[in-house]
Amino acid sequence: MNRGFYTIMAAQFFSSLADNALLIVAISVLTVMKAPPWMTPLLKLFFVLSYVLLAAFVGAFADSMPKGRVMLITNFVKVVGCAMMFLDVHPLIAYAVVGLGAAAYSPAKYGILTELLAPVKLVAANGWIEGLTVASIILGTVMGGALVNTHISAALLSVDIPLLDTGIDTATEAALTVIMGTYVVAMLFNFKIPDTGARYAHQERNPLRLVGDFTNCFSVLWKDRLGQISLAVTTLFWGAGATLQFIVLKWAEHALGMPLDKAAILQGIVAVGIALGAIAAARYVPLKKSLSVMPLGIAMGLVVMSMTFVHSVWIAYPLLMLIGALSGFFVVPMNALLQHRGHVLMSAGHSIAVQNFNENMSVLTMLVLYAFMIKLDLSVNMVIILFGTFVASTMFLVMRKHAANQRERDSLSLIGESKH
Repeated sequence: MNRGFYTIMAAQFFSSLADNALLIVAISVLTVMKAPPWMTPLLKLFFVLSYVLLAAFVGAFADSMPKGRVMLITNFVKVVGCAMMFLDVHPLIAYAVVGLGAAAYSPAKYGILTELLAPVKLVAANGWIEGLTVASIILGTVMGGALVNTHISAALLSVDIPLLDTGIDTATEAALTVIMGTYVVAMLFNFKIPDTGARYAHQERNPLRLVGDFTNCFSVLWKDRLGQISLAVTTLFWGAGATLQFIVLKWAEHALGMPLDKAAILQGIVAVGIALGAIAAARYVPLKKSLSVMPLGIAMGLVVMSMTFVHSVWIAYPLLMLIGALSGFFVVPMNALLQHRGHVLMSAGHSIAVQNFNENMSVLTMLVLYAFMIKLDLSVNMVIILFGTFVASTMFLVMRKHAANQRERDSLSLIGESKH
């Protein structure tokens, strides 16, 4: 990997670190506001809403200029969203603005990999980017948990700068200041991201034509035999992963008696597992063998259901790490395969936009269902059982579809041979 790749990784790390710390702080703000429990998962829903609503436009935006510049602009949008929360705008609205920046950031972040690297390096690159993203989730959730801790917030507020009134008077304001500083660090790395020299045909600006172009790309990727399978798996994974974040917090509260700042550490444990799984996949699974990891998706769903039997922190740690490892090992090769197929079939930015649309529609759907289950006052164990069953059964159906595709391809191949 060249130096430019590592600069991209650094920018991604600090941007994602701030995103995840901000989520924990926003949850804390909702708690202080005495907002109803079903509003908590809506934070993530508002964050990913832009991925869905702007899917037809962000791909063209990412391909309209050098992707380092796109990443710089979108990081600035995240800073604006964080500042809005500082100014007492409702957390759901402020986090939605951060999501707007993230939605436009993502096609540039992944698209630049296909411009910078050869296809043979994409699994390893995805192992790096997922591993670092997960590391940022670990540190971000821990950082967010630390920032809402009364002792640490008191220490931050005690910092006095001579002759300067910062206007930072509350624990929340102190936490948000640290997070905004983290976004600024990401922006400094954005300035150093190299221009790959990749240029695409003039990008359409007419909204109706952009929607039509996006619809065509959407159709092409779902009709491709390899594209549809990898897209189905990554779509399921991201929807399940977003929901699991909140399930773990609620499960930690009810099964382990942990407050928010301690429960955030458990999210980090899952993320450690994902990082280990991602690193292992990058090392041992080449692109041409990426579809062989699908059974691990079923295993993950089944292992998640075993959480209902756990009431000890010392059992919870290895169990959550195993869930993360299974997730990381099966999603990284599928993500690399999807990026490769998308790059072959269309431009990098457009294929990532289609991927983001599908994955975040899954996130929206699963978070709405989770919020509805919380509204119905279902027990956390019932939610876990339903969640694990859904993941395992959906992965089984995807594997059946892949097997059917293979049989169809073999049949067409035999027909072609018989004509000769």
